Amino acid sequence: MEYIDNMPSMDLMRSEKMTFVQLIIPAESAHRAVTYLGQLGLLQFRDLNAEKSLFQRTFVNQVKRCVEMSRKLRYFKDQIHKAGLLLPPLPASQPDIELEETEIQLAEHEHELIEMNANSEKLRQSYNELLEFKMVLQKASGFLVSSSSHTTDREIELDENVYSNDNHADTASLLEQEMRSELSNQSGVRFISGIICKSKVLQFERMLFRATRGNMLFNQAVADEEILDPSSSEMVEKIVFVVFFSGEQARTKILKICEAFGANCYPVPEDAKKRRQITQEVLSRLFELETTLDAGLRHRDEALTSIGYHLTKWINMVKTQKAVYDTLNMLNFDVTKKCLVGEGWCPIFAKTEIQEALQRATFDSSSQVGIIFHVMDAVESPPTYFRTNRFTNAFQEIVDAYGVAKYQEANPAVYTVVTFPFLFAVMFGDWGHGICLLLGALVLIARESKLSSQKLGSFMEMLFGGRYVLLLMSIFSIYCGLIYNEFFSVPFHIFGDSAYKCRDATCSNAQTVGLIKYKDPYPFGVDPSWRGSRSELPFLNSLKMKMSILLGVAQMNLGIIISYFNARFFSNSLDIKYQFVPQIIFLNSLFGYLSILIVIKWCTGSQADLYHVMIYMFLSPFEALGENRLFWGQSVLQVILLLLALVAVPWMLFPKPFILKRLHMERFQGRTYGILGTSEMSIDDEPDSAREPAEEFNFSEVFVHQMIHSIEFVLGAVSNTASYLRLWALSLAHSELSTVFYEKVLLLAWGYENITIRLVGLAVFAFATAFILLMMETLSAFLHALRLHWVEFQNKFYHGDGYKFKPFSFALLADDDD
Repeated sequence: MEYIDNMPSMDLMRSEKMTFVQLIIPAESAHRAVTYLGQLGLLQFRDLNAEKSLFQRTFVNQVKRCVEMSRKLRYFKDQIHKAGLLLPPLPASQPDIELEETEIQLAEHEHELIEMNANSEKLRQSYNELLEFKMVLQKASGFLVSSSSHTTDREIELDENVYSNDNHADTASLLEQEMRSELSNQSGVRFISGIICKSKVLQFERMLFRATRGNMLFNQAVADEEILDPSSSEMVEKIVFVVFFSGEQARTKILKICEAFGANCYPVPEDAKKRRQITQEVLSRLFELETTLDAGLRHRDEALTSIGYHLTKWINMVKTQKAVYDTLNMLNFDVTKKCLVGEGWCPIFAKTEIQEALQRATFDSSSQVGIIFHVMDAVESPPTYFRTNRFTNAFQEIVDAYGVAKYQEANPAVYTVVTFPFLFAVMFGDWGHGICLLLGALVLIARESKLSSQKLGSFMEMLFGGRYVLLLMSIFSIYCGLIYNEFFSVPFHIFGDSAYKCRDATCSNAQTVGLIKYKDPYPFGVDPSWRGSRSELPFLNSLKMKMSILLGVAQMNLGIIISYFNARFFSNSLDIKYQFVPQIIFLNSLFGYLSILIVIKWCTGSQADLYHVMIYMFLSPFEALGENRLFWGQSVLQVILLLLALVAVPWMLFPKPFILKRLHMERFQGRTYGILGTSEMSIDDEPDSAREPAEEFNFSEVFVHQMIHSIEFVLGAVSNTASYLRLWALSLAHSELSTVFYEKVLLLAWGYENITIRLVGLAVFAFATAFILLMMETLSAFLHALRLHWVEFQNKFYHGDGYKFKPFSFALLADDDD
């Protein structure tokens, strides 16, 4: 045991040792000190003002200013994107600027941009109105000219049929009134011209028809140009319309309908000469507005380019300053001593670096008083901090997704680096598919520097984050595929010839009948002659099922052994005596024994039925095994193992709760006598005390908890062992799916001479391989391996009830501008 204790510690085996520290910072150097600590990123501050609202804290005004500046920066960024400009790269070196100076610059830039946008919007609105007016003049002129010519052609008919009957004139149709409008000043036919969105024209026309009861004539034409909508910044197609009507009441109704539908009405004179004159004026003003708009846009783009040159630095500066003031708000401000008091956690190895940063802050701020940094005792459990790299980070994230390790608890990520990709490969074993995954992982790793600086989608970001997990999964898949001897479900004679050959020359089908073993077994993996034979499925089922049990029992034993090292590390002898020992005895008395039987059967070639052996070990432990005996003394050993398993259950259940009760009673009695002689201040109220407050001991609660834990382990030993059979099931499913796609798609298509059928078969096979076997099966095997680690492995030793170490660090700030 001394040898184990003297072994060097691993970085990932247990979390970094943490210490609780207190900072007393003079007010004049507080901002600089917190800034330097943010650059260092090794101290997690504790909020000492948790009972105060955000608006009651000391630096709330500075936070509000930073939030307001963040809003302005988001406004600038949106304007740059709307203008279609690209943000220039951040210059290598830029002069440092103060927050106040930046705030003044941002206010000036925002005022300038708002003013430019308002002027541009007014000019754009005027330009749109003139453009619409021009199109209305052009299209309405055509309607009015055609109406005038139509009137001249039927002038005689109107004279005879209209003016000869005065009574008929009162009830004349609108078309007749329109045609005689040029001949009589008493007709009263008028028109309204305007423009409307194309999407509203049908409803607009229907509403006009109903409002005037059909006493109108509606002419429309598509506008020659699309018009920019300032609200949506999209080009909108519009329709020019001219409505002929009679009467003031109809005019009022039509104008109200135009207003309701958002139609813009423009006056068009009936005189052609006046129309041409107005058109010329409109064209002249449009040209002037175009020139003014272009000049305004160029000026705005220049202003946005100038802003964009500094935008990235401004965003980073405001983000860091807001983080600094948020952190300062977590400190306790002592008004009398004009200093700030802070508390937090830091790794022990970082104490020297933190002290150097604080000394530098004192010197740079020209403070007369130094910053006090001292270690304190803490009641609460420290946070958990693992130093990971690019390779181990993904495996640590897999473990943390289940739960963050308790402080100094054994870290499952150390073993997950190997066991997770290996169990995945057992279910995914095919060295052809493994090569495909390997190529994908190598591409991600080769482009690591480029992809790490880009903003990726959610799926691609997850894939890139697990690139090294994918690399190991692919390597282990190639290894297991060589053991299974499967390359896209096709066996190969990689390690020599098969150990089986045809019995004689008359053997017609050497793949199914007539095979005999003529030399030593195939040197590595499954003999290729098993593929296609009648006993292929029973043989592979037996092999993979027993292999799954061996792997499962081995991993569960590893979990129980790690629980021993956890208990030894925390000096918890009760867990060693009354949890580790009975658990290891119970598991190996049943399933460890089964694993030994499997290995013995493989080595001896025995025909013993292991199902019968395990079932009658419980039902008839004293009955002779007969032909199912694998070694001498097996019956006696089975009785001993069964008794050990039965003893292990009460061993786990009863002693620990009663021992805990006795220890609590002894501690309680000693504490009672101690309190009688103390002063008014309780030991729990002493400052800087590491003693935990007394907790009420509830025996029934402890006993029920221990009973649940014991029952869970006993039942879990059976269910968890059975759960590892998913290794066999998914491996079989993957192999059979590969065989179906190969034989029923690729070989079937290749049996035809038609090149088109062959290409279609190859395309279907490639699609099925890529999307079903390489994507869906990979995801399925990944999730099942994840479950085996979270439930079957980690529940033997891993509590996962800690919390992460989250230091104040500028490098960890989120990429948002809140």
